[in-house]
Formats: sequence, structure tokens, C-alpha cells
Amino acid sequence: MVRGPGPAVPRWLLLPALLGFAFVATPLVALAGAVDWSGFFGLVSSPASRDALWLSVRTALASTALCVVAGVPMAVLLARVRWRVLPVLRAMVLLPLVLPPVVGGLALLYLFGRYGMLGRQLEAAGARIAFSTTAVVLAQAFVALPFLVITLEGAMRTAGDRYERIAATLGAAPTTVWWRITLPLLRPALISGAVLAFARALGEFGATLTFAGSLQGRTRTLPLEIYLRREADPDAAVALSLLLVLIAVLIVLVAYRRVGVPEGREWAGGLWRWGGSGRGRRQ
Repeated sequence: MVRGPGPAVPRWLLLPALLGFAFVATPLVALAGAVDWSGFFGLVSSPASRDALWLSVRTALASTALCVVAGVPMAVLLARVRWRVLPVLRAMVLLPLVLPPVVGGLALLYLFGRYGMLGRQLEAAGARIAFSTTAVVLAQAFVALPFLVITLEGAMRTAGDRYERIAATLGAAPTTVWWRITLPLLRPALISGAVLAFARALGEFGATLTFAGSLQGRTRTLPLEIYLRREADPDAAVALSLLLVLIAVLIVLVAYRRVGVPEGREWAGGLWRWGGSGRGRRQ
């Protein structure tokens, strides 16, 4: 057994775990080894690269905000409401995780495109969605939304509804319970889910290419720029790929360090409890 701060771990789990870590890390090491480090900053700072990076960051932030606005209520319904149709709704939410991104892009195109279900009315009103920056945001939100919803729903099911029930018995209105009890308890999960959604949006490729195209400065995000550079300028494609990896790793590391629960403590009802005892203090 391997012992740590928590329960002991069987030794036989070490080998597959290490193989899994190696499977994830080795390709990234190989990518870093293929970079032309002498010209790295020149490769990633070209005008086209800067435009693609800036567009990726802006659209990923916008799509993450859209995911938060829509995803938080969706997670609350999935975790707290008892409707018979919820399994179907949950399956629809999870569908972008298993669909090829190109299929998602086609679905958005046939909804918002010039001849799509809603696109005809939008075109008549003078609003064009497909092949615009708005299309990039919608494509990113479509593929990133499940990450936020799953994270929040799991957190709500794990936390239970004990504190909400107590607040309700004391006369608190549902809206007050939401803002004063539920949302503070969900803050770490909300941050984690938003970070995952942002990272997924930042790396989105297939749905963006299908629904938004590749127009420099308007729809050509960093993944699209990497794809276009891989034949004409492989060194630039490798350098931009590593830059995208570094940005994603930095975002995840910073976010999880900020939301991680301090070792040996448990958050409960506005108090940090040590080792299951009844003592605690407010943070």
C-alpha cells in the first residue's frame, strides 16, 4: 500500500497510473522538443498569430460567460428538480461531449445559417450569424457548455440540499436561499467549471471551422491558425501549438490552486471544519 494524507492506496494502482501520466505527458514533451527555440518568439508574435491569439481569448471569454449564464440554471434544474423528462434533457446536454465537433458545427449552421431554421428570419432582419465572430462564440459555447453543467451538477448532488432546506424552514425565500446559501457553496465548483469551459473553448476547432469559417481577424482562432500553418510553416505551427498548451496548463493550474480545499479541512455551512469535529471558524 502507498500511504499519504488520505486513505492508503493499493500499490498495484501505481503502474497503470504512471503509464497514464506518461501517455498524456510524453506527446507534450515531444512537441516541446520539436520547437525551434531560437526563433520561438518570432514565430508566435507574427501579426497573424497575434490576431488569432487575441481573437481566441476574446471569444473564449465571451463563450464562457454565455456558458455560465445558461449552464448554472441548467445544472440547478438537473440536480434539484424531479421531472420525468430530465434524463432526456441530461442526455441532450451531454451530447456535445460525444458528437464530433464537425457535426455540432453543421447543426449550428443549419440552425443559424443563411438558409437555416432561424437563419432565414435573422437574415431578413439584417442579422447574419454564420461566418462571423458571433458564430465563433456560439460554436465554442456549444462544445464547452457540458463541462460547466456536469461540474456544477455533480457538486450540487454531492453537497446535498440540507442547508437549503434549513434556510427554507427558517422562512428564507427561494431567491434568498440561492444567493446566500447555494451559490456560495458552489463557488469552487463554479470556478472549476468555468475554467474547464474556457479551456475547452480556447481549443475548439471543428465546430468553429464548419460554422464560422476561417477569416483572419474575424473567425480565425488560434487552433485554425495552427491548422493552416502546419503545411506552409511547420515551425510556426509547432510553436503556436506549444503556446496554446502552455496557456491551457497555466489557466488550469492557477484556477485549481485558487479553488482547492485546504488539506484536512471541510467546508460546511460557512465554516471550515477540522477532522470532522464540530469546531470551525469562518473564512
